[in-house]
Amino acid sequence: MKVAIVMGSKSDYPVVEKAEKILTQFGVQIETRIISAHRTPRVAEDFASHAEERGIEVIIAAAGKAAHLGGVMAAFTAIPVIGLPIKSSTMDGLDSLLSIVQMPKGIPVATVAIDGAENAGLLAVQMLSIKYPELREQMKQYKTKMEEEIIALDRQFQIEK
Repeated sequence: MKVAIVMGSKSDYPVVEKAEKILTQFGVQIETRIISAHRTPRVAEDFASHAEERGIEVIIAAAGKAAHLGGVMAAFTAIPVIGLPIKSSTMDGLDSLLSIVQMPKGIPVATVAIDGAENAGLLAVQMLSIKYPELREQMKQYKTKMEEEIIALDRQFQIEK
């Protein structure tokens, strides 16, 4: 079980780190790289073209502003790509979101919320759980724990009032 996380810039890492934490929690191997769709396009092509050979089963592509990294990755591989739009100083990340979500026909990129790294990690786990049933069980436990935490908070809130 291996997920690659590629980010367009080192400045994206504080967001990306949250996806790493989720993936680690589920026992998924991670390969994290800085690859720019615009400044290192040959590296991006090589990385995506050979990802499957290196055992990568899902790619999370984090990028801000023009945010073409996910689309470039998806153009060169058949494995699933999850776009993670990063909030930049321009347009509060809306530019990133629209760049990722508006992929042309034939180049799908699943997309999560702006700075939604936790959901990118969880979506990668759910994709992997198709092949790895133990991940599906862990995901069920994760959701049950979330539910229990909210129920406990609700009870606490009712007592405090």
